[in-house]
Amino acid sequence: MIQEIHMKIHPGMINGLQGIIQGGVSVEDFSAVTKITESESEIILDEFVKNNIGTKQENYYYFEDGDKLKIAISLIEKGFPIDEISIALDWRDFEGLTAEILTSKNFAVMKNMMLTKPRMEIDVVGIRLGIAMLIDCKHWKRYSRSSLTSAVSKQIERTKQYVAKTPGAISVPVIVTLYNDKIDFIDNVPIVPIFQFSSFVDEFYGNIEQMKTIETD
Repeated sequence: MIQEIHMKIHPGMINGLQGIIQGGVSVEDFSAVTKITESESEIILDEFVKNNIGTKQENYYYFEDGDKLKIAISLIEKGFPIDEISIALDWRDFEGLTAEILTSKNFAVMKNMMLTKPRMEIDVVGIRLGIAMLIDCKHWKRYSRSSLTSAVSKQIERTKQYVAKTPGAISVPVIVTLYNDKIDFIDNVPIVPIFQFSSFVDEFYGNIEQMKTIETD
């Protein structure tokens, strides 16, 4: 996982994630975006800087790519709801959070793997004990059964292409979603809400017979 951060936790920090943008942001800008008072915004921003997340120069706070994810993981470790935090992330940070959960459970992880001929991208690949989990991250605010079914079909095809190009591979397609109240299956492909992803990974090998596995012929 990302290095442990000893941050004083403020209840507005989840909303504060929306104000973490690359480049310079003033207290006034942060307050306007997050709807947190300026005095509370300054407390939150200074706490981030104390923990080496961002820097302060004159009246502006500067953040880099990955800083929002560092804060999100620290909040999750402090017990804040992962689903509420995930809503405040953008799709790229959502993929990063999924990858960090796998890394914390001793998976070898690759993000944004590109396949060619045909050109396809796999959001997150996690490999452990000879089995690859191929994940499509859906940071959607709304879902329909038909949209999830389409996503599953595409992920199965990506998994087949990955296996065809990776001798000896045993792979499981997985969809990780922002919303959903429980783990679901479409064509034996697990649809996993982010707040249950950690426990899903813990139980993955014990439940693998229930899932679609694709391997080299």
